[in-house]
Amino acid sequence: MKTILITGATSGIGRATAIAMANDNNRLIITGRREERLKELAHEIQVKFKSEVLILCFDVRDKEAVKNAINSIPKEWKNIDVLVNNAGLALGFEPIQEGSIEDWDNMIDSNVKGLLYVSHHVIPLMIEQNSGHIINIGSIAGKEVYPGGNVYCATKHAVEAITKAMRMDLVKHNIKVSQVAPAATETEFSIVRYHGDEKRAKDTYKGYKPLVGEDIANVIKFMIEQPPHVCINDVFVAPTAQASATVWNKKL
Repeated sequence: MKTILITGATSGIGRATAIAMANDNNRLIITGRREERLKELAHEIQVKFKSEVLILCFDVRDKEAVKNAINSIPKEWKNIDVLVNNAGLALGFEPIQEGSIEDWDNMIDSNVKGLLYVSHHVIPLMIEQNSGHIINIGSIAGKEVYPGGNVYCATKHAVEAITKAMRMDLVKHNIKVSQVAPAATETEFSIVRYHGDEKRAKDTYKGYKPLVGEDIANVIKFMIEQPPHVCINDVFVAPTAQASATVWNKKL
């Protein structure tokens, strides 16, 4: 049994990962901004799997809220074995000269600074126990860039760089550091990216079968289940119909 902290657990990959790991009888610390969704997920996990769940409601962009939330974890829950840094988002698809500075700030604060804030407070707990596993959710956007991706791609390139640097800094503490980089995955991602335009979001996934949150959760589960001497450093996973960020086999 492991204690697993998952950020952004209210939807998509985070939610699917929580359910996948609860099914293995682990203890879960689920976090997110939407308290009602956290309560619903906690109830579902407790009823279906009888697993213990701790809810932490906060916004990863708020460094004081992150600090207070992690510090509030009861002593018996602080032996965190796995941190899944999943919280993040894309906003907008405009060329850089037309981009929204507010959207840029939100992506940088969520995808980069939020990951750092949470990690900064969880890593000392792992160092104290001389073990742990951090899994950062990157993206195909951290492997290559594409038109309209600009700042979002920059934030996910940062996640890849931070992951590599974390691995170097933490190897002496017996802490694994991994990245999962999904390509097209149908969750709330595109609805958020297009500011609630559900038709445009749906059109993103037309003509092919995209990944879903459960596909990425299965990869994360496989990483977590490896023996202590095995660390899967990086997994790039895409739909069969997607060869790169811009090359597809779509049947329209």
